[in-house]
This record gives sequence, structure tokens and C-alpha cells, in this order.
Amino acid sequence: MAVLSVQKIVKAGLTAAFAAAAGGGDSWQNTGREFLEVINAGVGSINVTIAAQAGACGTYGVTNAAHDIVVAVSNGVTKRIGPIDPVAYNDSNGRAQITYSGVTSVTVGVFAAP
Repeated sequence: MAVLSVQKIVKAGLTAAFAAAAGGGDSWQNTGREFLEVINAGVGSINVTIAAQAGACGTYGVTNAAHDIVVAVSNGVTKRIGPIDPVAYNDSNGRAQITYSGVTSVTVGVFAAP
């Protein structure tokens, strides 16, 4: 598992850096302003799961069962996922936890406005 660095988008432009998705999953320091970009250059669709950590889905303060966010990313597709609610999805270290159903030819990056 890797901790992904949040890359700040700036007016002068950002040369984005992507890392290979880790087989055991990844995480990032989540303030609720970031988004995860997933590039699936593999031959099949994958699911990206952001694990719910609290008993609230982050909707109007209603407490109910935790709901993971699961996003399908087809082969040859890039998806941006987020922002992610810190109240419902941050672990005790303030990080959002991500897992992937497959990591072959999958790269990821985390981005935020300054």
C-alpha cells in the first residue's frame, strides 16, 4: 500500500505524475477537496473502491450503514473520482483508502486546487 502525494493544480500548469496502482491498495491525505484520477490501460474493466470508514454516508448528517464508493473503470478509460467526504471516508490518519479489483496497467494520481 502506498500513500499517494496530493498534487496541487496551479495557474502556470501542472505536469501530472502518476503511480502504478498498488496491489494492496493506496491512500491519500483527504481534506475533501481532492480527486483521484484512475487510468486503466489494461485489457479489462476494473472496480475502484473507496472504503467507508464511518457510519454516515455524508448525506445531510443522516447516520446509517457505511457505503463504500465503487466506480467501474473500463479498459482504455480515464476517470476522475471525487471529491470524497472526509467525515464518511477518512480513516483515523485522515486518509481515504482505495483498493482496486485489478492493477495491471492501472495508474493513479491525486489532485487538488491550491
